[in-house]
Amino acid sequence: MGRFIGTALALVATATLSAGCADHTPSAPTRPVGIAMATANRQSDVTLNPDLEQALATMRGATAPYHDIQNALNDGYRLALECGADDEGDGFMGALYSNPTRVRDGKIDPALPDGLIYEPTPDGPRLVGVEFIMPRALWPNTEPPMFFGNPFMDEGPRFGLHVWLWRHNPNGMFAKVNPRVTC
Repeated sequence: MGRFIGTALALVATATLSAGCADHTPSAPTRPVGIAMATANRQSDVTLNPDLEQALATMRGATAPYHDIQNALNDGYRLALECGADDEGDGFMGALYSNPTRVRDGKIDPALPDGLIYEPTPDGPRLVGVEFIMPRALWPNTEPPMFFGNPFMDEGPRFGLHVWLWRHNPNGMFAKVNPRVTC
């Protein structure tokens, strides 16, 4: 009887988790997805290709523990930007916590994001996205890096790309700022 209840509870938990993530299918990373896998065409939020869907699922799995900011701090993330705002008033980025070791490795790997984007709230920071960072000194090309057809932003000494993984962005998953994020 106890075995049946344990199995039933596991099935209910799995169904609940699946229902909560109905538009996402998290899975363990099968391989790093680097710049070389970027596609030539810009992907929309509606029509994601299978490789991008896998990369996003990998990012969700890798960053889920960071909903608790203490886990991020324990893993070497440090506050790099208090709360970024768009010059045109289109929204905010939020607070950026970056991991210097990951930034310096020069890799774009969905399983190892360089930065985490948090929205400040009265209850503490809320994880809303990730940022990939490529130091300019490590990038040999004149054109910015691309991630599935989405160009990184030129940020002076580095290139960066935001992925609004945990907060929908009406301006697009890879937009610079998110009008739904407040500071």
